[in-house]
Amino acid sequence: MTAVRTHTHAQAVDAAVDLFTRQGYEGTTVEEIADAAKVSRATFFRRFRSKEDVVFADHELLLEEVVVMLAATRPDARASEEAGHDLGRAWDPDVDPYLEVCRAARMVFDHHVGQRETSLARYALLQQVPALRDRELITTHRYERAFTHYLRDTLPPERSTSTASIAFAASVVAVHNAILRRWLRTPSLDLRPELEEAFADLRRAAVLGSSSSPLPGEPAPSRGAWSSPWSTARPGPTRSPAPCATPWSRDRPGRECGRGILCSARHRAAAVAHVLRGR
Repeated sequence: MTAVRTHTHAQAVDAAVDLFTRQGYEGTTVEEIADAAKVSRATFFRRFRSKEDVVFADHELLLEEVVVMLAATRPDARASEEAGHDLGRAWDPDVDPYLEVCRAARMVFDHHVGQRETSLARYALLQQVPALRDRELITTHRYERAFTHYLRDTLPPERSTSTASIAFAASVVAVHNAILRRWLRTPSLDLRPELEEAFADLRRAAVLGSSSSPLPGEPAPSRGAWSSPWSTARPGPTRSPAPCATPWSRDRPGRECGRGILCSARHRAAAVAHVLRGR
């Protein structure tokens, strides 16, 4: 992504959103957007196919950045940087894929907050133009798909089922969008700490509901012990197993209920419901 390309897209997005806000979406022409963005009509159509596209042009670049960011921690990318390592290995125990997905989603959130005026104007515009709301759903799905593909490629084999990857990706996007909407309605709030806590809940739920088999080189966890393979802290004292302990319980670390994929989905659904409640 070049600085010139980024600047051009930012100019076009700002110009389009400003014109749509002042003149209305239907009342604004492509020529007016091109003039305001200081590009020719031909250049406009070479970079953006429609008025809808220009509204979300910054997200095209942001999605590319997310994909590049995640690709840097894929097993094949990491292996290619280390001579003599097997390029076909399925996962890297030093990488926490759940954390990497949350980092990528956090970058999207920070982009919105950092472009405050454009984000607020675009949000107001989305409430008025159904076609833009539909386009937003498509953009959201593309982030979710990128997260899902990354998790399938990067999680260890026993954790990388399609169902688990889709569930975690969808949960991260849902929580991100819920907290972002709160910020858009009340931009004076600092919701980043809440976002971080919500993502931590989702990661905790994913680990609690996943297989309890240890990764290579790790001792088998005691029954009921917290066993995140990426934790830098030593596991806490062994606790008696409890059925489906809520992942946001104040009694941390969480407890393993040992009910496999169904419980994993319940943990994730409960974590998302906890964050979405009252939004």
